[in-house]
Amino acid sequence: MRLFAAVLPPEDVARELATEVDGLKKLPGADALRWTGRPGWHFTLAFYGEVDDDLVPDLSARLERVAHRTAPFRLALRGGGQFGHGRALWAGAEGDLATLRLLADRSEAAARKAGVPMGEHRRYKPHLTVARSRSAVDVRPYVAALDAFTSRTWTVDELVLMRSNLPTSGVPGEQPRYEAVARRPLTGAG
Repeated sequence: MRLFAAVLPPEDVARELATEVDGLKKLPGADALRWTGRPGWHFTLAFYGEVDDDLVPDLSARLERVAHRTAPFRLALRGGGQFGHGRALWAGAEGDLATLRLLADRSEAAARKAGVPMGEHRRYKPHLTVARSRSAVDVRPYVAALDAFTSRTWTVDELVLMRSNLPTSGVPGEQPRYEAVARRPLTGAG
């Protein structure tokens, strides 16, 4: 299974972002980007890639312990940015980013302890991808538009183990499908 740990925004926050993205799609050149849809909006905490079925129970149990050790925290979508010269356009976050980063670090460590091969550790940069491109695109107007965007603040109260199913149809523009494999409440108990 192709897995990752994530924080998902609630539906009302996703609707706020959808309204913002609808505005971005009206900017000149928007058709050069592949816009992600609501089912794909998440903050990836740790990407695990293809995980052996035998490792999933231990990974899930370790993520449950991570959630048990992490208290709920406040977060909002705020602003935006890009990676790879416009290959990824994203909405950012504000709020308790220290706890979000801690949750990301713990989610990565849980995978390593479960035997999931992880690449080199990188400093976590919270982002929710709203568009991608196969080639470099000047996304400065989109980033500038996102600068004024802030969603309502919500309480992050769960860690979600997600599965991504990559497109297989070959239809241009088809998006990956995402499904929650496990949802673990954040309890901050120790």
